Amino acid sequence: MTQYFQIHPQNPQARLVRQAVEIVRGGGVIAYPTDSSYALGCHIGDKTAMERIRRIRGLDDRHDFTLMCRDLSEVAVYARVGNADYRILRACTPGPYTFILPATREVPRRLQNPRRKTIGLRVPAHGIAQALLAELSEPLMSVTLILPGEELPLAEPQDIRERLEHQLDLVIDGGNCGWEPTTVVALADGVASVLRRGKGDAGPFLSGPSL
Repeated sequence: MTQYFQIHPQNPQARLVRQAVEIVRGGGVIAYPTDSSYALGCHIGDKTAMERIRRIRGLDDRHDFTLMCRDLSEVAVYARVGNADYRILRACTPGPYTFILPATREVPRRLQNPRRKTIGLRVPAHGIAQALLAELSEPLMSVTLILPGEELPLAEPQDIRERLEHQLDLVIDGGNCGWEPTTVVALADGVASVLRRGKGDAGPFLSGPSL
């Protein structure tokens, strides 16, 4: 049976955050709020949990997962970030952007794009997501919570609970955080390419090679 934690989005209860992270470390799959929409998350090193997420989402093995990171220093552990790329990241994080960058050896091969050897990374601007990442002390492997056949992410935690009661280990209720996914931007030597327009303002990336 899925556990259900009501956590305050601005002042997350430390006890509940610790319990949520224990579930992740124990191989659990969780639904949690971000600054763009709800996401599914699991431990970066847990292949079984990752496959559970694939089944929930109906994903094939070519779908790109995202690493939720605490800050830019953590991003730099898992991606190769040049000086020009760093300036763009610094201007846009934390926020509702996912950046596609070349992966380092710290990223398990199964998480990388098989052809380009890239990985998606983001630094969320949401109190609960940040509290989870701080307690976990490493990235949270994540995908947007969009169910097969649907166009928009689930936005209501009670709805998530009812529809995924037997497929998740935990639903974190942080209130309705919206349904608009992140803006996805590929970075290469300071040149930004918008792959998907979402909640983050894409305008700065469309007007020139850098911010």
